[in-house]
This record gives sequence, structure tokens and C-alpha cells, in this order.
Amino acid sequence: MASHAASHMRRRRPVTARLDEALPVDHKLSRVYRVGAGLTGLLLVVFGILGLVDRIGFFDTGGDTVLTLNTNGALSVLSIVVGLLLFSGMVVGGNFASTLNIVLGVLFIASGFVNLALLDTGLNFLAFRIPNVLFSFVVGVMLMWFGMYGRVGSALPHDNPYWRARHPEQADREQRARSGRRTL
Repeated sequence: MASHAASHMRRRRPVTARLDEALPVDHKLSRVYRVGAGLTGLLLVVFGILGLVDRIGFFDTGGDTVLTLNTNGALSVLSIVVGLLLFSGMVVGGNFASTLNIVLGVLFIASGFVNLALLDTGLNFLAFRIPNVLFSFVVGVMLMWFGMYGRVGSALPHDNPYWRARHPEQADREQRARSGRRTL
């Protein structure tokens, strides 16, 4: 009876998966993280530069638009800073780019909710309107998708480095089985 209980306890151990597990530097998933960070960063930098070129007041809450989005100098500078941060994620790649995409995606979604609450108030310092809120939500979801791609999910392939890190015993068994088949 005691051995049955011990066996049962071994099978019920908690999953200790984390998002910062190792990813080989040249792994193909890194391209997804880099492309996601780079394209989104480019979009934000272009938006920010166009906003600054129009010489809009820093905290002006008027109706100045760039690429159909309301903007002011503060939002333009913030867009450039976040865009450059995403470019740094593109350059570094790997887990850094993935985690950066996830974190910034969550922040974009949170920003959308905060700025939605601040619409039509005196605290709307970034001159947000509904299209800006929707843009924040879309960019946030897009960044999270890029960051989580191949890293989070219930059906990751068994050759995925994150799946192998979460299931080391089964990955070892499968590796030994593949090695045994090759030697025959």
C-alpha cells in the first residue's frame, strides 16, 4: 500500500514550467520573436516620428492625427521609445525578445483599458481617442501572440525546446528511443 501511495505521489507532482526556460540561440522560434518585435517597433517608431514632424504640442489634447490615430508630442516620444525597445528585442532575439513581446503586449492592453477610462477627462494627457484604444488592444494582443508563439500551449510538438524543458523524463525516453532506432 505504501509503494502505491509513493507511486501516486510521484505522478501528481506539480508542473514547474516557467517562461524563462532555455532556448537555443539559433532556434527557429527566435525568428518569430524577432520579426514580431521588429515589425511592431518599426510601426511605433514611424508613428512617433510622424507625430513629432507635425510639431504637435507635447501635451496637446486637440484633434491632431497621424495615420488615423490621435497623437501629441508625449505619445509620439513614448511611441519612439517603445519602438526602440522593441528593436533592441529584435537585435537580441531569443527568450529576451519573446519575454519583451509578452510584457509589452500586456502593457499595451493595460494602457488601452486605462486610456479608455481616461477618455473625455482632463487626465487624458496622451490625447487618446477610441481608435487609439483599439490600436492598443490590437498591438497588445499581437505582441503577446508573437511572444508566446511556440512557447505556451497544450499541444507543443515534442521537439520544441520548451516542451522538452517541461517534460525532461519523457523527452529523454523519446531521445533514447530515436537513438536506438538509428543504430539498428
